[in-house]
Amino acid sequence: MFVDKAKVKLTAGKGGDGCVAFHREKYIASGGPSGGDGGDGGSIYLLADDGLSTLADFRYKRKYKAPDGAPGDGGRRNGKKGEPLTVRVPRGTLVRDAATGALLADVSGDAPVLLCKGGRGGWGNTHFATPTRQTPRFAKPGIPGESVEAELELKLLADVGLLGFPNVGKSSFLSVVSEAKPIVGDYHFTTVTPVLGVVRMGEGQSFVMADIPGLIEGAAEGAGLGHQFLRHVERCRMLIHILDAAGSEDRDPLEDYAKINSELAHYLPELMDVPQIIVGNKIDLAAPEQLERLRAFFADKGLPYYEMCAPIAEGTRDVVNAAAAMLASLPPIKRYEADRPQLPTEVKAGQRFTVREEEGIYFVEEADWLLRILQGCDIDDYESLQYFQRVLQSSGIIDALEKAGIAEGDTVVVYDFEFDYVR
Repeated sequence: MFVDKAKVKLTAGKGGDGCVAFHREKYIASGGPSGGDGGDGGSIYLLADDGLSTLADFRYKRKYKAPDGAPGDGGRRNGKKGEPLTVRVPRGTLVRDAATGALLADVSGDAPVLLCKGGRGGWGNTHFATPTRQTPRFAKPGIPGESVEAELELKLLADVGLLGFPNVGKSSFLSVVSEAKPIVGDYHFTTVTPVLGVVRMGEGQSFVMADIPGLIEGAAEGAGLGHQFLRHVERCRMLIHILDAAGSEDRDPLEDYAKINSELAHYLPELMDVPQIIVGNKIDLAAPEQLERLRAFFADKGLPYYEMCAPIAEGTRDVVNAAAAMLASLPPIKRYEADRPQLPTEVKAGQRFTVREEEGIYFVEEADWLLRILQGCDIDDYESLQYFQRVLQSSGIIDALEKAGIAEGDTVVVYDFEFDYVR
């Protein structure tokens, strides 16, 4: 089954809690704090796997959770880090935030893509010892890992896309010029899923061709199968538009050409800028005057036009050579840049949080909404820091700290971010 859309929940591991412990050894009095740090939670990576061609696996497993980090221990022993979780997806998978629609990643390269970062482990009480606080009896808890409900969308990576009405010979052409084995038959919708084939031009020279099924009039609105598969045209560097030159199904090939291009423009206007080669197939069945009509039409428009009889490979080599020559001058396959995370324009008062004081240090906790904002801020950037300060003010956290008795110069801890309080 070909599935090119799926929804999954991805959750990185939580950081382990820091440990509160004190050194105990014979003949050593007041050994001091010795609590170790918690281990970082495991992160989630997405990796392109050329052995996968569909998102069908994600119909059965929809939740992925990376291991948590282990808590710290006494004797300054740090907890074990959570193992990273690698989720394999087909090459060309786009990952979007299901809530906002923002593009999180385009898994098209060979390197793993970090999608959800594991939470940092909490500090043990060793970190909080000072000349005036020699026996700190508190530690930092681990930070929750990032979590996202993501929509996966597969957009096949192909250099060349084959367009045309059903039964014009796209599958026959692909089977002749590549090693792909699509179903070939004399009936509509023989191909019901996109089929990829590698066209080899010689030593170290090849390109990928995709048969895009189901394009008929009204495809952009959902007619036929085109509404499912038009998205796979978007990445193609060029298109080969195949026509039934013989009009063997009582259709005019020029009308077919206009209708398919109309569907492309209706679905995504930018597709009209993708270069096309037009190919008249079934020339063995076409009348000479019909062939002359097609040649004259495309010559008048200045468009590259070729003729072939795909089943016997007549003229197919000329088409492949023309495609290879055109690809040599075109930019690489389109890759999508991830959207920058958008910080909320305002924060509502009354958001949930707690303030806890331990020996002069004030912890802001139980505020998952604030953690998401903190993760999206660059604390080294002045404007970003100013924004975070406004969030603390507008959410009521500053007022809560003052009610708790915070004084000038006291330390405030917000998850893994520390700062000194200044009025």
